[in-house]
Amino acid sequence: MQLRAALVSVILATASEWAGSVTSGATRGSLLAPVPAVRAVQNPTSGLPTLEVGNGRDLLVLLHGYGSSPEEWLQLTSTIQLPGSRRFVFPQGPTRAGRSAGRAWWLLDLASHRGSDGLPDLSRVRPGGLAPAAALVRQLLIEAAGRIGSPRGHTMLGGYSQGGMLAAEVAFDSPQPLEALILLSPTIVDQARWRQGLWRRRGLPVFIAHGRRDPVLSFRSSERLQRLLRDAGLRVLWLPFDGGHEIPSSVVIALTRFVHDPVAATAD
Repeated sequence: MQLRAALVSVILATASEWAGSVTSGATRGSLLAPVPAVRAVQNPTSGLPTLEVGNGRDLLVLLHGYGSSPEEWLQLTSTIQLPGSRRFVFPQGPTRAGRSAGRAWWLLDLASHRGSDGLPDLSRVRPGGLAPAAALVRQLLIEAAGRIGSPRGHTMLGGYSQGGMLAAEVAFDSPQPLEALILLSPTIVDQARWRQGLWRRRGLPVFIAHGRRDPVLSFRSSERLQRLLRDAGLRVLWLPFDGGHEIPSSVVIALTRFVHDPVAATAD
């Protein structure tokens, strides 16, 4: 469940589509600029190292997918044009993903939880490593905010695939202050427990995108999730797309608008 190398072509496609449509000062040249300066940061309290881009005090924390790494996100930093007040923070998962060179937030056993469509159904499952991973991410959010002096509630948290599951767990099973939530090709995990925590997130802007032909995680699960969140009073921007387990240019464009103003982006 990696953020595949196809993101390189996403950057090129997004540049031509997005130039001039999101911020009037953007130019095609700036969109195709090299990846901005990246800082590697050790976070001794949580133990999760991060790659960080930008100097703002407002955080955009994105969690990578299973078998991936923080470096996979760097290709997007040239395309998602953040406000100057915000910085990217890309944590590294705490464990190796099986025999792969990539990282994971916890070891997944998707084959044991196949639904009727042949895809994993974790809606009635609570994976053993989920809660410890969520505790590490919550500690990292506190640690990073304290290190840079980020105001309370000025953190957007998101993730792709397994990272999306984990971001949702942090949001729905804890009171961690969040400005917005971003879920890219996620799936529902332990729905009953998530549902119990939704009351505290009423009004939270949430961005959810998922490909209709995803062969890894169920599109229908994300479809159910967005309805569940809407019914609980969260502000949801739901972006289904014709594709698989990926982040296409249409999602990058919409995500750029969302991070600039999540409340406006989720207005009915």
